Amino acid sequence: MRVTVVQMNPGADKAANIAQASRLAEGAIAADRPDVIAFPEIWTCLGGDRATKLAAAEMLPEPGSNARGGEAYEALRAMAVANRIHVHGGSIGERVGDRLRNTSLLFGPDGKEIARYSKIHLFDITAPDGTGYRESATYDGGSAVVTAPVGGISCGLAICYDVRFPELFLSLRKAGAELIFLPAAFTLQTGKDHWEVLIRARAIETQCWFAAPACWGQHMEPKGPRHTYGHSLICDPWGHVVAKCSDGTGWASARVDAGLTERVRRDMPVLEHRRLA
Repeated sequence: MRVTVVQMNPGADKAANIAQASRLAEGAIAADRPDVIAFPEIWTCLGGDRATKLAAAEMLPEPGSNARGGEAYEALRAMAVANRIHVHGGSIGERVGDRLRNTSLLFGPDGKEIARYSKIHLFDITAPDGTGYRESATYDGGSAVVTAPVGGISCGLAICYDVRFPELFLSLRKAGAELIFLPAAFTLQTGKDHWEVLIRARAIETQCWFAAPACWGQHMEPKGPRHTYGHSLICDPWGHVVAKCSDGTGWASARVDAGLTERVRRDMPVLEHRRLA
């Protein structure tokens, strides 16, 4: 199964972000012909104030219904149908009353939503330069561990800051995950030191492939510019980075080899050896 991760530089203009996502996807699909394409975290509206984020968010249809969704939801669905591929929608703002959830959506080639995950761990931290981030001021956390089949491979869903909590990824592995999607908007300061090493660690621990599409560049917040790290990547179950974006927008693609996953797990059966969890 061939997987593509898309690296974007979104802002607060939702329509422009959807156009950027479509343009990058068209290029990636034409060049690499993936079976699955995946987008970054909160790519529909990164930046702006709380009111801007709420305005850009979408009320999602009930899972399994045929109801229409918002602009981003329908753009992702249409992309899946037009190209007969699976589309992992990164994450978008889901409107729930006057609050949001940071929610991932996964669509099948027929355009049907096959999985939905809301970010469990919210980014309430102080960065090394003293900048404070309080995701919980706008977003509510999810609670469900989510997996879904994609092309015969069981896929787990996680988002950005989740990567610092290995118990979630152990739960995904125990639920059968072989490939884990990790869309992100990692800050530049934390990303340059922690992004790749955390993903490689989670991949080694769980013996899963990781597909981690990320936002890159400058995004204007009410208190000034914010910078995200990018470096979208695909990592194998041995912890090797097999494809990666550098700076700028673009994409990276790799073949997810289920045979490699099987060999790694057979030769080092760490799940069977666990004693404390």
